[in-house]
Amino acid sequence: MSDQFKALVLNQQGESFSREVKLIEKNFLKHGDVTVKVEFSGLNYKDALILKNGARLVKEFPHIPGIDFAGVIEESNHKNFKPGDEVILTGWRVGEIYFGGYSQYAKVNGEFLVKKPKNLNLRQSMILGTAGLTALMCSFTTKATREELLLGDKVENVIVSGASGGVGSMAVMMLSKLGCNVTAVTGKESNEEYVKSIGAKNIIKTSELTKDSRPLDKGLWDGAVDTVGGKVLENILAQTKDAGIVSACGNAADIKLNTTVMPFIIRGVKLWGINSVTASIKRRQFLWNEAGKLIDFEILEKSIKEIKLEEVIDIFPKMLKGETSGRYIINLSK
Repeated sequence: MSDQFKALVLNQQGESFSREVKLIEKNFLKHGDVTVKVEFSGLNYKDALILKNGARLVKEFPHIPGIDFAGVIEESNHKNFKPGDEVILTGWRVGEIYFGGYSQYAKVNGEFLVKKPKNLNLRQSMILGTAGLTALMCSFTTKATREELLLGDKVENVIVSGASGGVGSMAVMMLSKLGCNVTAVTGKESNEEYVKSIGAKNIIKTSELTKDSRPLDKGLWDGAVDTVGGKVLENILAQTKDAGIVSACGNAADIKLNTTVMPFIIRGVKLWGINSVTASIKRRQFLWNEAGKLIDFEILEKSIKEIKLEEVIDIFPKMLKGETSGRYIINLSK
């Protein structure tokens, strides 16, 4: 392990909030029993919020953000891991209350780690990252939960909101690979060709789903993945058919939900909240093992931007303004 290595460090003193890429030493890392040489990390919406001002999630400063990463174990005091193991970390409030992946080395609790499946490389696992794990959870909940756990009818026609974003785009691809006819919701005409290339059969403009919703509308969808919340989710719920599952994982549009009980008690629609932060290791391992079967990385690469750690500081404000699309991954070797 290098004596000094690069990290993005946040600090707050009074009203002054700073973010700086600097050289730090091993003793700066203070959490966990496993040290990982980080190869790749991701820039997620939550990362952007933390980079802006801590987002009331960071409790102590100085702090290293980065809610996901993939890398190789350098040192381990955990029974399940040894030096040389390739691992993935997402969630568990790493990057929030624990130091995260915006550093060339990270020290974390071994209970937070998942061994990388053989059918993914480290770069691919972080192309997926938190967004990919969330999309996997959404897709399996919307389709497999209804068909296999609840022994319901086949899920064919599904809708995905925020379809040009990180979670949405991967959910489109996964549900298409799982055999669904996917309708993609996007606010940007420039992204329509892309979402069709990853599996969307139809496109709906976001503006069509921002009107005031009716308690019940015409049933159009066997299931849905919603990444934005607000009126879009209200309308999707009203348009979901009997026994459909709506997986909700985001609030980019609004945290408020103004709906009625009608979809739930008349049609038996299920609104299923998706929280990938504390998903069990057993579930994570299953989903990561499935990921390689459901993702065409050659196509997904078209929406991937690989950046250096220093570039994060310029890009995160654009993400908060909705001016980015696809997924950004950070190469910690650059």
